[in-house]
Amino acid sequence: MMSVTKEIVIERLKTVNGPDFTGNIVDLGMVSEIFIADSKVFFSITVPAARAQEMEPLRAAAERVVKAIPGVAGAVVALTAEKKGGGMEAPVPARPAARPAPPAAPRPAPHAPASQNSGKRGVPGIEAIIAVASGKGGVGKSTTAVNLALGLAANGLRVGVLDADIYGPSMPKLLNIHGRPQTVDGKILKPMENYGLKVMSMGFLVDEETPMIWRGPMVMSALTQMLREVEWGRLDVLVVDMPPGTGDAQLTMAQQVPLAGAVIVSTPQDLALIDARKGLNMFKKVDVPLLGIVENMSYFIAPDTGKRYDIFGHGGARREAERLGVTFLGEVPLEMGIRESSDAGAPVVVSKPDGAEAKTYRDIAAKVWDRVNEERGAAEAAVPSIVFE
Repeated sequence: MMSVTKEIVIERLKTVNGPDFTGNIVDLGMVSEIFIADSKVFFSITVPAARAQEMEPLRAAAERVVKAIPGVAGAVVALTAEKKGGGMEAPVPARPAARPAPPAAPRPAPHAPASQNSGKRGVPGIEAIIAVASGKGGVGKSTTAVNLALGLAANGLRVGVLDADIYGPSMPKLLNIHGRPQTVDGKILKPMENYGLKVMSMGFLVDEETPMIWRGPMVMSALTQMLREVEWGRLDVLVVDMPPGTGDAQLTMAQQVPLAGAVIVSTPQDLALIDARKGLNMFKKVDVPLLGIVENMSYFIAPDTGKRYDIFGHGGARREAERLGVTFLGEVPLEMGIRESSDAGAPVVVSKPDGAEAKTYRDIAAKVWDRVNEERGAAEAAVPSIVFE
């Protein structure tokens, strides 16, 4: 088999035109350092932030030419936005001065539990519900969600997982669960189980190849049934793997489910962080506490040399968390073992419990649970006591 080298990759990338057909992406200095491991090629392409949305075809073209190289088993290509002219570090412009507004009525205390300030109905037996979300797909949200759930269980909690991604359910594969759930009385579903987790997913109810073409109301009906018409039993926490993005389904889920808080998953590059910010803002608008941000695919450690590579940049999620005053939960490396174990249905927290990656997820899980308890304490402190004299 032909050996893949950086020089070969660069030559192929020179066939990809830059924006507006002005030269090629290599000569224009748009291609980051190229890393090759296990016949897989990793690199990013820097594009103007203001034109980020229209650059996806350019990224796809670069990915295609690299995958077509003999001997290449796969390619991971990310877009990274330039800081200048609209990057994440730009200060937020001040709003124009306005006339003083009349005093407003007192607002509910921030981060009060959803059930207290919006009439959301809790789920019997479940102490806390945590959403794991991302502003876009492809950032490893589901892998993070399942390892977070397993990390919480490894830390001694009773844990369930709700796969809320109707169009692309992934929990059956990630947790190696097959078959159909049974019912208690023809109405209430029994959750499927593996690795000590109770799990419900649309993937258990339809064939894997069946495309879901439901509209919003049907999606919400299905999510409601999978949440409230399942015999969860006693759980300390239910981890909800939210659909990617910030559309109607995600917003309605955040508004109707009594969430104890949300965890945002992002990768380090600026474009992913822009989308992560949308997810953060969505939860803020519906008064769901933000438990923190996880930076996934944070760095890569070469297995042969031990050298660290920041393929997609590094530290972007930490800086964004600091800027927004949100807890930074941790960095998860771009590690072949995480992907391989997930594909095999044996996530690293259970397949390699003594490994560094499993420890990372357990540490993140501990921070998440600490944040849940902090929010509970803040909510209880915000409830006024009435004394009769």
